[in-house]
Amino acid sequence: MAETIVTPLRLKRPCPECGRPSQRATFPFCSPRCKDIDLNRWLSGAYAIPVRDDEEDEQETLPGESERS
Repeated sequence: MAETIVTPLRLKRPCPECGRPSQRATFPFCSPRCKDIDLNRWLSGAYAIPVRDDEEDEQETLPGESERS
């Protein structure tokens, strides 16, 4: 019987918090602790998605409406 090489579905990568190897149960983190640290940063507002000023201007004018003079 020929040996079959099985490739993992997820490549091993370091934990984004501490750099240790990630675990399958808490991927991409190494432990529930690092996972909770990251969640806390999202919930406390430490991470933010940048917004451009021109996007705010587009939201003021609804689609399909023309500006009235």
